[in-house]
Amino acid sequence: MTKTFHIVIEDDVFTRVLDVVLNPHCSVERKNAFSDFFAHDMPDFLDWAKSQKDKTIHLKNCTVKFIHSQSELREELPLAHAVILESFNLDKTDIEHAPHLRVVQKYGFLTKNIDTDACRAKGIKVLRVRRRANIACAEQAMMMILALAKRLSEVNKLTSTELLRQGGFQPKPFDRNHTPGSNWARITNIQTLYGKNIGIIGMGEIGLEIAKRAKSFEMNILYTQRRPIDEMSEIQLDAKYLGLNDLLAQSDWVVVQLPATPETHLLLNSKNLIHLKKGASIINVSRAQCMERQAILDLLQSGHLGGFALDTLWQEPGEDDDELLTYPNVILTPHLAGSPRWNGIADFEEMLLDLDSALLS
Repeated sequence: MTKTFHIVIEDDVFTRVLDVVLNPHCSVERKNAFSDFFAHDMPDFLDWAKSQKDKTIHLKNCTVKFIHSQSELREELPLAHAVILESFNLDKTDIEHAPHLRVVQKYGFLTKNIDTDACRAKGIKVLRVRRRANIACAEQAMMMILALAKRLSEVNKLTSTELLRQGGFQPKPFDRNHTPGSNWARITNIQTLYGKNIGIIGMGEIGLEIAKRAKSFEMNILYTQRRPIDEMSEIQLDAKYLGLNDLLAQSDWVVVQLPATPETHLLLNSKNLIHLKKGASIINVSRAQCMERQAILDLLQSGHLGGFALDTLWQEPGEDDDELLTYPNVILTPHLAGSPRWNGIADFEEMLLDLDSALLS
């Protein structure tokens, strides 16, 4: 007789993909919604979902339960063979009440919310996935930093004297009998990243990915959050922990990397942004709701803010007459940072394969 495995999954807008893949009773509405969500990159999403379940051995016959709270997790643990978690905690007491638990899959890389020692003592495997969408977000942040530093959005395709003049610049060739010819367009305020301070607000999984890339540019890494990261990570990144106001005052580039929660709502506001270093730039590829919009506009208008880049707007879709569109030192993109959808697809393929193998033991 084939064993039925009970899979408990923390509800998340992305982990719901596993409902489509694993749950034969998944609603038609959810299937259609995800088919539409993936369509521009993957028009055959539902065929992919079926193929993933067909590839498994132990997950072919399973029940799926999505949980929405810590208390629901505890209720389901006595029956669970596998748990997939993003933010909920799994401590030693929880594990003691999970006699059938074989594997814990973290939907992410950092396992600070899981008592890995207690899992190891019980022979429970702990799996992780380095989410590709997080890597893509870090790439987007660095792209925006570089684009602002090199004034790319302002000078792109301005390659003739006339086009440069139309763009507000004053090009003039140098005397090549004596000098090099670089920057004959006379573009001012171009920056390098080497030796500059990058301040990361929120050193979670995406924040760490950004820090790794900033380190490769030989930037000085500053960060702030409720608690410092572990000492080994600080040493590896050569990262320095600061309070928010000190970070704002010392950073040339401020990267906001926070979820939209009641605790982070308007975390950056007119009261603390007065500490921002003059000429610094702010980059946000997480959630605009962490920042006070009018405070950002005031800093742009005064010239105190050197540049601003945002991937998720305060309102999506944005408005055609958004005042932010009038500033040449502002980059806005329509929520693209985690793209393409293949990032998530590859994550789930990896997770399903690892989970299926772990249930073998």
